[in-house]
Amino acid sequence: MTALGVTGLRVSYGAVGVLHEVTIDVRAGEIVSVIGANGAGKTTLLKAIAGVLRPAAGRITSDGRDIGGRPSWWVARRGIALVPEGRGIFGDQSVRANLLLGALPRSSGRDPATVRTDLDAALALFPALGQKLDLPAAALSGGQQQMLAVARGLMARPRVMLLDEPSLGLAPMLVREIFAAIRRLREQGVTILLVEQMAAQALALADRAYVLERGRIILEGSASDVRSNPAVVDAYLGHRRSGAP
Repeated sequence: MTALGVTGLRVSYGAVGVLHEVTIDVRAGEIVSVIGANGAGKTTLLKAIAGVLRPAAGRITSDGRDIGGRPSWWVARRGIALVPEGRGIFGDQSVRANLLLGALPRSSGRDPATVRTDLDAALALFPALGQKLDLPAAALSGGQQQMLAVARGLMARPRVMLLDEPSLGLAPMLVREIFAAIRRLREQGVTILLVEQMAAQALALADRAYVLERGRIILEGSASDVRSNPAVVDAYLGHRRSGAP
């Protein structure tokens, strides 16, 4: 079953077209990765799905229901959570306050007991945050701030999480920790659309993948097929296949 569908999507900034007839689908329970160079339109794609940007044309659906062009609060209330590039945390607010803000878009389960249960679940995913709940978010390390951003998104009880460059600026050990958490989220039933420049890691994690280039999808398939495609190897993985010239 398709949890999230995008068909013929076009998005522009003024007169400049950024996405051109983009079509993707994300099935329930999958991790789907979108890879591409800087400026390819990856962040624009997630913002359009999340309602931050209004499409010029095309259709966006969630479980078969049209959500394209709706405001971001409306999209979030229907179970789609965006974890933005750059984290977007409130540095002057406590870690606890940032997490509780994540629960505001919920359409149900907003009673204190349920929120507390979900807070405990988010902290179980990222135990490093548990001892820092009363600190300002700005006092966290970069890796902990990324954990906070993902945990805050999880507090919305999303069916689909849109993750924009979760590895950005992190040391390799923290990247592994974030990607392990993403894998656990999928095991918990969360569907994930992952935008990521670390193509090798993203493709190792994903079930299926799309390659976005200059605002157009140029390749799609299983993550293993995309990972072994010679053009992807040369352009994004930084090495050639064994035996390749």
